[in-house]
Amino acid sequence: MASKKNIILISNHCSEPLARKVATQLGIPFTEMLTKTFADGEVHHAFPKEIAGKHIVIIGSTPNDAAHQELMDLIAGARYWNALSVNVVIPFLGYSTMERAKPGSGEIPKGITRTRQIFRTRPDYVAFIDLHSEAVLHAHAGEISTQHLWTEQYAAEKIRELKLQDYVLVSPDYGFSKRVARLAGILDCPHTAANKDRYDVDKTIVGQLSSAVKGKTAIICDDMIRTGGSMLQTVERCMEAGAVGVAIMATHLVLAGNSRERFKEKGIHCIIGADTYPETHTDDLRQVYSVAPLIAEELRSYLRIKK
Repeated sequence: MASKKNIILISNHCSEPLARKVATQLGIPFTEMLTKTFADGEVHHAFPKEIAGKHIVIIGSTPNDAAHQELMDLIAGARYWNALSVNVVIPFLGYSTMERAKPGSGEIPKGITRTRQIFRTRPDYVAFIDLHSEAVLHAHAGEISTQHLWTEQYAAEKIRELKLQDYVLVSPDYGFSKRVARLAGILDCPHTAANKDRYDVDKTIVGQLSSAVKGKTAIICDDMIRTGGSMLQTVERCMEAGAVGVAIMATHLVLAGNSRERFKEKGIHCIIGADTYPETHTDDLRQVYSVAPLIAEELRSYLRIKK
């Protein structure tokens, strides 16, 4: 059992806003790392207080190479300075869609290889949120405790809060339909799935969609929106099938390039998602819920934090 006084909560730079929310939920201070960048681009990190014998909690999304490397540095640094335990929460795992390589392709399955890099820095515990594939949970030799956290309850609360009427949940492909079915069970609403085939790195074809959306508001659900290509095709299929309106929901709102503008051009004015991806907040297009309570609840349970 850990006391609040024996826990130090830090984060990589891009996850600091979320980490501060988690610290508030737990009732402990957020500890900011001492950092500076040298003229040649090397980054200096230092812990601002003694961490030996302390439980270190690191909140660290990995949306880019710098964030990935910084997370590994923080874990390795905590080990170097003899932390009692090193506990990591990765709200958004970069390269998570690359968890396998096609035979003979020569491609590197970076979802696995990069997660192995994190595991090799020897954290005691790593939690992930709404993974694209659970394969990464097993990319270690069994010495690390891992957990997959789901956001369905929080997503459902956000949908109820928005007071959307007469809606049906839509999965953009059959692979994601089980997760959409779980959310539909919470909301007590119908659900259906489109037929999606991928033919290149960022290119997909979405085929026919069930008439279950006819006369209803379709909420298209996925784990991530990167460029929005398949989502936009699914929007078109929903309208063709008779939907009277379309909203979008995905946990990780990457929204790369001009994807925001493309959604607006299609008449989409509501994209629901979490604050797992850095700099995601509610605005004229996004309706964002925080995963800070989910993370705090998991840390309380795992570390058995005294109130």
